[in-house]
Amino acid sequence: MTQGAGTALPEAIRVLASLPLAVVLLEPGLRIASLNPAAEQFFGQSLRRVVGMDLRDLLEVGSPRVLDRLSDYETPVSAHELVVGVKGMGGRRIDLNVAPISDMPGWQILTIHDNSATEALGDDSGGVDAAALRGPEIMAHEIKNPLAGIRGAAQLLARKVADKDRALTDLITGEVDRIADLIGRMQDLSRRTAPPVVPCNLHESARRAIDVIGAGRSQSPDFTGIVEEFDPSLPPVLGSPDALVQVIINLLSNALEACEGHARAPRVAVRTRFASGLQLHTATDGAPLRLPVELRVTDNGEGVAPSLREHIFEPFVSSKKTGQGLGLPLVRKLVREMNGRITHERDEDQGLTHFRVHLPLATETRKSLMGETPR
Repeated sequence: MTQGAGTALPEAIRVLASLPLAVVLLEPGLRIASLNPAAEQFFGQSLRRVVGMDLRDLLEVGSPRVLDRLSDYETPVSAHELVVGVKGMGGRRIDLNVAPISDMPGWQILTIHDNSATEALGDDSGGVDAAALRGPEIMAHEIKNPLAGIRGAAQLLARKVADKDRALTDLITGEVDRIADLIGRMQDLSRRTAPPVVPCNLHESARRAIDVIGAGRSQSPDFTGIVEEFDPSLPPVLGSPDALVQVIINLLSNALEACEGHARAPRVAVRTRFASGLQLHTATDGAPLRLPVELRVTDNGEGVAPSLREHIFEPFVSSKKTGQGLGLPLVRKLVREMNGRITHERDEDQGLTHFRVHLPLATETRKSLMGETPR
């Protein structure tokens, strides 16, 4: 190896490691020789565990034509919007590119762009969601005033009616409160001023959310607690402590509701860890911003219906019979306001649903906001 090549090799490895695209080096026979961190994230497994494995044991490709072309190591392959199954991680819709490596017969380089994650991690244009939420923002004030009048009238009426008719006045006040709460959540969604962010301890917010959930369910015989799997070495993230608590409460509530009546041994877990490979490009100057901190809420309930999985972060989409479809859109909005992203995954093999919140470190976010490139 020449001196120039020796200098270039570490630089090439560093560049591959920083790429947001999943990159896989394949040796003859479609066996995995190496992965970059983004590929480890995509497959949900470390390089040490998958090296030497047949790619087809990890990636289930339903198209026979694509499989045949992958096996032809001399021919480049490009497939867009390809539906695949990732072992232990559920279905994905990806763009896949494979190219032979010069002077290395049988060796190939594979890149994967996860379109499913891009939709959840992508940039907000403010288009469809904003348009859907503008109406309630404008109307909320006009609706809340008469609602308050209706509630007050119902309370006065309750003092004059017979006991047997009291249920009707209670129904009126209950429905007024429900509608007012719905409008309040719509106002939260349409709010255009983000709350201030500060360096905060993710675990403090998580434990506060767990305490709130536990206090509300302590009398339920089916509530067995929430499992904590925290990495104590995590440094602060830049976010809003109150918003983080609200995000985690929403995710935990959904997870517990998903388990009700569907899991013999209900289990909800909150896990924190470092997760390399994810990064954004800031809207101001396009500088990369890494999202190395992951908070994951996992439950063993029945999961979201397949037909709704690509739309669960959209307003008014809900798998619950009595749901309004506003909780997860609000969660996504709060997470994005903290320069974070949220994704949803269903592991059919294990019967688990994962919601992953990816957040930047406080120091890296400061650098990005100041126009510096994080190192």
